[in-house]
Amino acid sequence: MKQKARKLSIGALAAVFALTLAACGNDSSNSESGDSSSTSGGGKKVTIELALSKSSQDSAFVQQDLLDEFEKQTNIKVNLQLLPAEQTSTVLQTKLAVNETPDILQYNLASATTDLNLERNFEILDDQPWVSRLLNKDVLSAYGHVYSFHVSQDTGMQGVVYNKDIFKELGLDVPKTYDEFLAACEKIKAAGYTPIFMPFKDNWAANVMPGAAFGEYVSKNEPTLFEDLNANKKKWTDVPAFQTILDQQYDLYKKGYTNTDVLSDSYDMAAGNFLDKKVAMMFMGDWLIESVEQQDPNMNLGLFAYPTDNKGDAYLGASPLGGQLFVPKQAKHKAEAEQFLNFIAQKEVAQKIVDAQGYVSNFSDVTTPELPDYKQEILDNYITPKKTAMTMDAYMLVDRSELYRSLQDQFTGSKTSEKVLQTWGDKFAELMKDKGEAGF
Repeated sequence: MKQKARKLSIGALAAVFALTLAACGNDSSNSESGDSSSTSGGGKKVTIELALSKSSQDSAFVQQDLLDEFEKQTNIKVNLQLLPAEQTSTVLQTKLAVNETPDILQYNLASATTDLNLERNFEILDDQPWVSRLLNKDVLSAYGHVYSFHVSQDTGMQGVVYNKDIFKELGLDVPKTYDEFLAACEKIKAAGYTPIFMPFKDNWAANVMPGAAFGEYVSKNEPTLFEDLNANKKKWTDVPAFQTILDQQYDLYKKGYTNTDVLSDSYDMAAGNFLDKKVAMMFMGDWLIESVEQQDPNMNLGLFAYPTDNKGDAYLGASPLGGQLFVPKQAKHKAEAEQFLNFIAQKEVAQKIVDAQGYVSNFSDVTTPELPDYKQEILDNYITPKKTAMTMDAYMLVDRSELYRSLQDQFTGSKTSEKVLQTWGDKFAELMKDKGEAGF
């Protein structure tokens, strides 16, 4: 029987909160005067502001039971600022610019580097007590420092989502090399299935494979390459491997291994194609697996690393973790904000959250719960043996929309892979110059 993640009520957290606050700190500040007062209900109440998108209001970090117990223990109230999902970045940019910053905000680390000027606007959290317990600092870090908080290291893994039942039916093993991958595509096509679904009407989807593959190449071959690109010491067209990777994705389409209408088909068609057993594979993240299996628990999907070469040691792409908590430098109540993070990081509280959400724990003293089969396989085959590499998105300091559009142009035949990189390189330099980055 397939094992599914246990989804417990966040309400169960309240029973253990009272036991966990001793190490959270002992001071809080009055929200108006800044005077110190003791916790556990002593002194005047402090209210801190936590801003997040309305689309994230089911976050484990803002469940009312958790916020109520934190207030009971510390006399610090957490007020939620729910921002319009489609305007979250714009609203936060404005708040940061006019010094109306919340005390905490929930956002995505990669997006914070490009949208919110991470280094200028947010506190480095290296010295926080919970950092020493982290198993994987990378998913919370940028520029060599921990800037964000989360209890999970499950960043969302990117590779090839595949139908295990189709592979079993055709006697296929997970391909370890590029040649094996092409051979699998040929066999799947011959059996009447579409080997790979490409929903490139949504231009971001065209970047899933390259984003992971670029990150893998850099991690294995040129660890400082993204730093060099961001300092204008190298150009995007200086990296032949990038061109090869783009050519590989386009060649899969030219060989007939994909849906015909790649620029008309959208991501919202993906789940249905897997449910109807029309397609065998797709370049995507494990979030698609969760979505499909929620609709049909009998679906048997998995994720493997796309092999760009024949060495047999492909890495899975680790996309930047979403939903982290950040403390702005201009926060009026930084000490209380950090106290909130310390509260959540307590072993018993973090364990309950990890259990409830089915997270892969990022704390050495918090145990990862029983996971769905696909997630356990990712943990065993890639995360534990450290066969992952952060995707390109983790290193980019500017918006990548122009790259996505150029990737679409490759599939119209109007741009070669070299032209895609040249177009993106020119736009990248323009954006970096506008941003005031050194070297541009």
